[in-house]
Amino acid sequence: MKILHLDCTSGAAGDMLAAALLDLFDDREGIVAKLNAIGVPEVDFALEDVRRCGIAARHLSVRVHGEEEGHGHGHGHDHHHHHHHHHRTLEEVLEIVDGLKLEPKVAENVRKVFGLLGEAEAGVHGGSRDTVHFHEVGALDAVADIAAVSFLLNELAPDMVTATPVSVGAGTVRCAHGVMSVPAPCTAALLRGIPVRGGEESDGELCTPTGAALLRHFVGEFGQMKPMTPTKIGCGAGGKDLEGRANIVRAMLGEMEEKAGRDVVCEFRCAIDDMTAEDLAFAAERVMAEGALDAVMVPALMKKGRPGTLLEVLCRPADRDKIARCIFRHTTTIGLRETLAPRRVLARHEEEIATPLGIVRRKISEGEGVRRIKAEHDDLAAAAIKMTAEDGAGN
Repeated sequence: MKILHLDCTSGAAGDMLAAALLDLFDDREGIVAKLNAIGVPEVDFALEDVRRCGIAARHLSVRVHGEEEGHGHGHGHDHHHHHHHHHRTLEEVLEIVDGLKLEPKVAENVRKVFGLLGEAEAGVHGGSRDTVHFHEVGALDAVADIAAVSFLLNELAPDMVTATPVSVGAGTVRCAHGVMSVPAPCTAALLRGIPVRGGEESDGELCTPTGAALLRHFVGEFGQMKPMTPTKIGCGAGGKDLEGRANIVRAMLGEMEEKAGRDVVCEFRCAIDDMTAEDLAFAAERVMAEGALDAVMVPALMKKGRPGTLLEVLCRPADRDKIARCIFRHTTTIGLRETLAPRRVLARHEEEIATPLGIVRRKISEGEGVRRIKAEHDDLAAAAIKMTAEDGAGN
C-alpha cells in the first residue's frame, strides 16, 4: 500500500504543501510546467531551492500579476487578508476553477476544498456561503495553491494520506478585521476535530486557512506515522525563516507492508429512513459493483421513532471517492460518516475440486491459529440443480 505521510510539526500552508509534494518528483521542472499549464489566471509558478534553518528545501513561488503574494509575512502567502479593494464571491472563484485545465476528479477536489473555506468563513462571520468574499489577489493565490496540491496528489496517487498533529503557532496575526489570536478564526474552524499543537510566541501563525482546508480534505488519519518503508522525501518551505524552527512541511512517500491478516479499509456509514427495501437492495448492489468490499444493512430505530436502515460500506482507501459518490447517487442520504479502520483478516485463497457434477470451488481461510474450508455456495447450487435434472431424466 502506497502511503503519503505529511509532517506538519512546523504548521502548513498551501504553498508549503504543494512544494513538499512537488519535491517528491524526479522531473520537478517538468511538473512546474504542468502546473503553469493548468491556466490559473494571472498566475505563474516557479520552483526555488532554499534553506530553512540549514535544511535544504523547495519553495514554490506563486506570482500573481508578477508579484509573489504576501512575500515576507508568515508562511509567505495564502492568508486572504490583503489591502486590495476588489473582491470575488465564492461562486466567482468556483467559476475560475471550472475554467482550469484539470481532470474532473482534480477539479472536484479543488471545488470541495474551496467549499470548506467558504463554509468556515461563513460560520465565523455568521453568514452563508453566498455572502463570503475573497480578496482578488488572495483568491487567485489560493486557487493556485489548492489546484497545485490537488493536481500533485492525483499524480502521486497514494492509497492513504496521513499527517502529524498540526502546529498552529502562537501570538497574533493581522487579519482583514484586525489583530486576532493564533489560530485565526477561520483556521480554527477548519481544524475542528483535528489534533493540533501550540507553539512559542515568536512562531506567529504556522497554519493558514488554505493549509488547514487542504489537510482537512485530503488527510485520512492524523497521528503517528504508520510503519512504512519510505522511498522518497520532499521538503516544502514557507516564505521566511523562523527563529529556532525549520519552516518546512515534510512529505514522506513509501510503502506499508500489508502483513498477512493486517490491512486498512475505509468505512462509510449512513442512516436512511426514506427508502424502500427494494431501492436499498439495489443501492447495495451498485456499491458492490463499483468495487466496495462489503455492504451491510442493519435495521435501526431513528429519531421520532421511525424505523430505518443503517448502511455500512467497506472499501479500499484508494476507492473511497468513487464509492462515496456511488452511495450519494443511489441513496437518499445527505451525509456520510467516513472512517479509516485497521482490520485483521484471515489469509484467503481458493481451490477447485473436480467432481462428477463439475468443478466446485472451495474457499480456504487461515491464520490467527485457525483454518476454515467452505465450498462456494453457487457451485453447490449448480451441482444440486444438475443432479436433480439428471435424476428427473433417469425417472
